[in-house]
Amino acid sequence: MPWSFDYLIVGAGFSGLVLAERLSNELGASCLVVDRRAHIGGNCYDEHDDHGVLVHRYGPHYFRTNSSAVLDYLSGFTDWRKVTYRVLSHTEGRYWSFPINLKTFEQLVGRVSTDEEFETYLAQSRLRIPEPRNSEEVVLAQVGPELFQRFFAGYTRKQWGLEPRQLDPSVCARIPVRTNRDDAYLTERFQALPAQGYTRLFERMLSRSPRVKVLLKTDYRELRSQIQCGHLIFTGPIDEYFDHCYGALPYRSLRFEAESFGPAELESRVAISGKRGFWQPALQVNYPNDEAFTRIVELKHATGQICENTTIIREYPEPHGPGNDPYYPVPSASSRALYARYEARARAERAVTFVGRLGTYRYLNMDQVVAAALVEFERLKTRLAA
Repeated sequence: MPWSFDYLIVGAGFSGLVLAERLSNELGASCLVVDRRAHIGGNCYDEHDDHGVLVHRYGPHYFRTNSSAVLDYLSGFTDWRKVTYRVLSHTEGRYWSFPINLKTFEQLVGRVSTDEEFETYLAQSRLRIPEPRNSEEVVLAQVGPELFQRFFAGYTRKQWGLEPRQLDPSVCARIPVRTNRDDAYLTERFQALPAQGYTRLFERMLSRSPRVKVLLKTDYRELRSQIQCGHLIFTGPIDEYFDHCYGALPYRSLRFEAESFGPAELESRVAISGKRGFWQPALQVNYPNDEAFTRIVELKHATGQICENTTIIREYPEPHGPGNDPYYPVPSASSRALYARYEARARAERAVTFVGRLGTYRYLNMDQVVAAALVEFERLKTRLAA
């Protein structure tokens, strides 16, 4: 006898688990969640490493939102640790304030300055591009060639494997430029991390959902003949679902290299980090130059964990291919055109819902993923009531 579930959900990340929780608790639906990885949480999975340091295994996940609905929903499963995410850029042998702000300009000119002087510099440096057509033009129109080359050109090229002029304006437009001394990396009203970590948040979500079953280290395609379900929710790459029938959508992948340090090693870093127990002076340091990695993250700056050790993680962008998970959809005109063909085919799949960053081929933040999952739940709820 095949298993019978109301919903088969492919992917145990935010999209899949939010929908499983809502469908189970609000509608009493039975859900089977399947994931190829050995853990829940998708790319948001965190854990304590062998040195006792809490790390994000798949790169830093800085939760932030302006949505009260998203915050209220997630707060049902976690307390929060408020965080202001601080980022620096390391180039020309020194750490620079980033994103670009008045402090960055003061480092550039080597003295204390004013908002007005920085604004004058920017006005003289900017290129006149009324409607930027790509990421290079976005930055040139904001800050001009000097700062573009110093902070953006190399980083963007490494991150995406493309020239900035080949990428949509939205890629570099995500990074603010300020003429005051505000060096906060993000602008959303609420910025925090789950107090006990993302994995604990997901565990609580599942513990309150008795009609949800989770199968890990499992490919859903191996189970299709054994499962009867009323509806499939797919959070993986949409082109993979359709067997790449129109060709493969482009993604960027990542490789992570962790390195841990004990108290003796960290003592020698105090002059660099600025305080004991840390390896670098900020949560994240960008490297826009010739290094193979784009950034180094030391999560302990944000978690507030009391631990004598620390762990840094270097992040290496790589092409997506066999053995590499897809992380980022590549925003370009050609990828949009290809995705449009898959999207049209997806609309014809009456018993399948595509959600999440990979399922909808959009560069979504975590709160946007949760918001989209909640909206999709309401749509499914309305459909059942009709």
